[in-house]
Amino acid sequence: MSASAARVAGVSVNRRIWNAATAVTVASLLVKLVATVKEFTVAGVYGRSDAMDAFLAAALIPGLLINLISESMNQALVPTLVRVREKQGRESAQQLFSSSMFWIVGMLVAASVVMGLLARTFFPVIGSHFAAGKLDLSVRLFYWMLPTVVLTGMASNCTAVLNTRGSFALPALAAITTPTAIMVCAPLLVGYMGIWAMVCGMLIGALVHFGWVTSIMRSYDYRFRMRWSGFTEPMREVAQQFGPVLLSSVVASGGLLVDQSMAAMLPEGSVSALVYAGRFVGVVLTLLAGAVSSAAVPYFSEMIAQSDWQGCTDTLRIWGRLTLLISTPIAAVLVGGAHFLIRLTFQHGVFGAADTAAVTPVLTMYALQIPFFVCSRVFYRFLVAMRRTDLVFYCGLLNLGLDVVFNLVLMRWLGLAGIALATSLWTVSTLVFLWYWSRKVLRSAIDSSTLSRRGGISSDGSR
Repeated sequence: MSASAARVAGVSVNRRIWNAATAVTVASLLVKLVATVKEFTVAGVYGRSDAMDAFLAAALIPGLLINLISESMNQALVPTLVRVREKQGRESAQQLFSSSMFWIVGMLVAASVVMGLLARTFFPVIGSHFAAGKLDLSVRLFYWMLPTVVLTGMASNCTAVLNTRGSFALPALAAITTPTAIMVCAPLLVGYMGIWAMVCGMLIGALVHFGWVTSIMRSYDYRFRMRWSGFTEPMREVAQQFGPVLLSSVVASGGLLVDQSMAAMLPEGSVSALVYAGRFVGVVLTLLAGAVSSAAVPYFSEMIAQSDWQGCTDTLRIWGRLTLLISTPIAAVLVGGAHFLIRLTFQHGVFGAADTAAVTPVLTMYALQIPFFVCSRVFYRFLVAMRRTDLVFYCGLLNLGLDVVFNLVLMRWLGLAGIALATSLWTVSTLVFLWYWSRKVLRSAIDSSTLSRRGGISSDGSR
């Protein structure tokens, strides 16, 4: 490829990533908007009741299972699926997708069954202050939520596959079904079903979500099918990548538990303050980092499958800078306007001025992480696409260790704000770690490709 052709191709890829990220962001904003309206509706129907507490406790584990298993599978599957489709054709890619779907459903069902069997053991820990009747209700609600783990997990897997075919907006928008269903079912059915109307809405929403994305797939040369074809070479590769990504997700969840556990060591209300401050940052990270992650992986995988290392280099440079350029002003707004935002959104009822003063410095320190985290997702996704998930796992272990050390040091000086600052500091180390290894892995791939052209070894961009 000539230099001019490479530049044109690079512009085309980066424009497609931009369009995809924009589509995901807009769709996610619409989903967030509907979810917010849903929260208002549910609050008006159930208030701060024991039944609502039981429902929220029951909903914790299904969400965790989906994030750990399905999202890890998506990251492991997409790079290999793109390579197989590029190198071996559509039917081979369909076979891999069918096998991966069989495998992921098996894991989701197995995890759901295990959690169901152990529910009476771990729910007393989740609801340690619940009365016996409230705890029993929470467990029974949980049992009926378990089908949503499988349905939403399959929908997530299908969404990732659709992204590889350039379909982003409609699959992202499909997540609107669950909050919409809950928003409709809660006020209509509460008189007949009570809190069970929420579960009904979850089940209907998950089923419609799954049906929506599978119907889209027919337009993109994939058929939803669960058919095990054995541990073929591509399936073994997916399985090998899945383990480190899953462990990395578990470690990341451990970091959240560490922060909340250490916050519990501080004065009363510290855990709540940490959660309140984290919500603002969480929305920004979901929209920006989530959009970049969803948009970048298919195109990185495509360039890697074609050994387009110059394209990878250009994309890493352009999107590293672009994410910093977009996210830094947003972080600055959150830092500068932290007090105003907390007062505007939370300061009413029993949440008073003293609470606003306590949460404000936590939000300020949390917001510092935004540019580093969003930018690091570019390099994170490149390493996943290069099938170097081992490096992702090592990065997670490093972060967990740094989180504990920074928490212990900074909470002595800054209290709860020190825990938030510790999180922002390890996102800096994350960016440095992923940037360094992305450059190193890319340089190795370029060198291997050069040797290959000179009649040396062959390379597909992996280790």
